[in-house]
Amino acid sequence: MTNPVSWVVVERGWSVIGSDGEKLGYVDDILGDFEADIFDGLSVSGGLFKERRYVPAEQVGPIYDGEIHVLIGKDEFERLPTTH
Repeated sequence: MTNPVSWVVVERGWSVIGSDGEKLGYVDDILGDFEADIFDGLSVSGGLFKERRYVPAEQVGPIYDGEIHVLIGKDEFERLPTTH
């Protein structure tokens, strides 16, 4: 695996991986203040016809090029609030 990267380089479409190793979806939006370097969280799309979910920054673990690991598994991810 490559070295971790900063949240500011995350792009839409990167894979989101749960703590259980399961792919949860893709980054739909990065939420935060880029100029102030304040990361708020991610909007994650579970795929076509699935609602987007908000993953707060405190639930985001290591970030690698093209892949974000979160500190929760699939069951907890599916209980997160949806976004528009």
